Amino acid sequence: MTIFSDIGRYLLMIKGMFSKPENGKMYWKEFIHQCTEIGYGSLGIVAIISIFIGAVSTIQTAYQLVSPLIPPSTIAQIVRDTVILEFAPTLVCIVLAGVAGSRIASELGNMRVSEQIDALEIMGINTKAYLIMPKIAAALLMIPMLVVIAMVLGIMGGRIAAVAAGIIPGIVYDKGLLEFFVPFNVIFALIKSYVFAFIISSIPAFYGYFVKGGALEIGRASTKAVVVSCVLILFADYILSALLLPT
Repeated sequence: MTIFSDIGRYLLMIKGMFSKPENGKMYWKEFIHQCTEIGYGSLGIVAIISIFIGAVSTIQTAYQLVSPLIPPSTIAQIVRDTVILEFAPTLVCIVLAGVAGSRIASELGNMRVSEQIDALEIMGINTKAYLIMPKIAAALLMIPMLVVIAMVLGIMGGRIAAVAAGIIPGIVYDKGLLEFFVPFNVIFALIKSYVFAFIISSIPAFYGYFVKGGALEIGRASTKAVVVSCVLILFADYILSALLLPT
């Protein structure tokens, strides 16, 4: 029954966000602040992960393609499609669930425990709309941008590794990037990034908003939010792949 109760409270929380803002300038300021926290605050870790994931993909792909019948440019094709379809949207969003998700849950949990949320409600402010909606909106704007950056950096990291390790020349890698390219792969990755962004922002917000107790419970809620977000991201990844990818 606890699961159904949490689902019900989660849906009521989402419903409660949609109301007319009491002060549009206040909401806009909070939205910009969340964009900075989620986007700029996560850019460094996303860049590092993307470059090294692309580099490792190139080295491992070259290690497995040992047949002389396979053209060297195939390595770039595999790295490109792997980074775009899976590594950039899924792996980056799992990392963001830990970076941004835990911050959202901790921030709201601390406000709940210190009774700041209660004080805002006494003042007549819809706390669900003021505290949660800007976070979800900022995530829906910034996380797809981070995923696009991860795609570019992942492919660049693969090229750097290919040239530095002497696997294939840069011109062959560039040629492979253009061969058999399917534009829908990028659209599919962006669809996944929007779904994952909603999960990353709304699930931790739910656990942080409804936390009860003290500092220990905030830590537990933050950990649970990250775990549930990661599981839901992987589940959504499977569902979207089964529905949208041609077989």
